Amino acid sequence: MTTTTAEREPRVPVRPTGQERTFSPDELIVSKTDPRGIITYANDVFLRVGAFERDEVIGRPHNVIRHPDMPKAVFKLLWDTVSSGRELFAYVNNLAADGANYWVLAHITPTKDPAGRISGYHSNRRKPAQEGVRAASALYDVLLAEERRHSGGRAAVEASSALLERLLAERGTSYEEFIWSIVPEEVRP
Repeated sequence: MTTTTAEREPRVPVRPTGQERTFSPDELIVSKTDPRGIITYANDVFLRVGAFERDEVIGRPHNVIRHPDMPKAVFKLLWDTVSSGRELFAYVNNLAADGANYWVLAHITPTKDPAGRISGYHSNRRKPAQEGVRAASALYDVLLAEERRHSGGRAAVEASSALLERLLAERGTSYEEFIWSIVPEEVRP
């Protein structure tokens, strides 16, 4: 008998340790989800870097690896983009099961069925360049500060999303263009 997400024990929250983990530039962290973001596939690199056993992630929401220092506005942008059928590249700081963190350059694409409906999402994550991580962190720190000024989750996301939009407009760029501007040529997929 297969255990469903609803039947499982709630996952104990993981506290970040501040220990940063990395992986080889020739490795890819790969996962697939259903349309709701429930993990249906995780490769061995995902499990090793995230310090998970396979049964700890399959059937769980993908936000099981969400680091608390990632702005909610970035995930809102991500979901808004991929759920509209478009792909997105993003710098993301993930949380491992043991509290370590690991930065990735994520490429998330919708998977479509023969009728063109979104049937899930596929994510490939590469080792990011440190200069890209520094640039993304600087932007994310500003967004986090804005989110922490608000007590409600929805208000925090709305405020930081508006700030993200304003900061990018002041630079005359989009999030996608910003990401590509901080990805060094030698590590581009």
